[in-house]
Amino acid sequence: MSKAPRQDQPSLTDLRHEIDRIDAAMHELLMERGEIVDRLIAVKQTQETGSAFRPAREADMMRRLVERHRGNLPLDTAESIWRVIISTFTYVQAPFAVHADLSAGDAAMRDSARFHFGFTVPFVPHMGAASVVAAVTESKGDLGLVPAFAIAGAGPWWAALEFDTAPKIIARLPFVERADHPAAMPVFVVSRAAADAMVTETEMWSMRVSGWRAASAGAVAATAEVIAVPDQAFDGAGLLVSVRRGGIDAVRKALVDIGASIRSAALVGSHATRYTVRP
Repeated sequence: MSKAPRQDQPSLTDLRHEIDRIDAAMHELLMERGEIVDRLIAVKQTQETGSAFRPAREADMMRRLVERHRGNLPLDTAESIWRVIISTFTYVQAPFAVHADLSAGDAAMRDSARFHFGFTVPFVPHMGAASVVAAVTESKGDLGLVPAFAIAGAGPWWAALEFDTAPKIIARLPFVERADHPAAMPVFVVSRAAADAMVTETEMWSMRVSGWRAASAGAVAATAEVIAVPDQAFDGAGLLVSVRRGGIDAVRKALVDIGASIRSAALVGSHATRYTVRP
């Protein structure tokens, strides 16, 4: 036999009405956000040019979301909802597609794309990072997703980002890192974000180095994160170096100290420092 609620305790009907009220309010706020985006589009047509992506603003908003999050709603859910809202409204401002390299695994990459961009934004599969970069280069405002540590094909794919007119690495996902993240595969985002929209906490450098060997990675690991692949254009390796802003000189010194010769170095993007949530 069920107990009758106390006089000072709300009934199930009352609580369900409260949930309905909150649901309706959230929907109203989303529609209000859409109206503001319409006004934003009109302002941008007269005051701003370039991509609709704002990596620095998004990183700041995500940090604030994590810091204020509380209660029993999983952070995964809050993060994904926020990501989908932002991506969808960005798509409304300036339609774009997400080109994704599936060479490191179809399921993992699709999980990352859907978690961060939802289902409204078109998803275009590719086999190989070079194909993704080429598609983004030829587009007006598309995004490319490339697995951070999956190397497929011949030579460093990031060399195509060295030119002034080429797209750049603008983000690394997931931005909020934690144990058991539902879209945990590290992914670089390649696009043409406006210079004033970029976040430069972590710099991405493309380097060509002669004399690179197995021990080289350990020598550089103290100052940077490095992906290295043989470069068929010369007897050496192509490096993608992830280093804190201004730290590339320490990497150069570490390479010289182990007898490596730096043939070239070019900045190919930047992104926010990853936000790690401790258990």
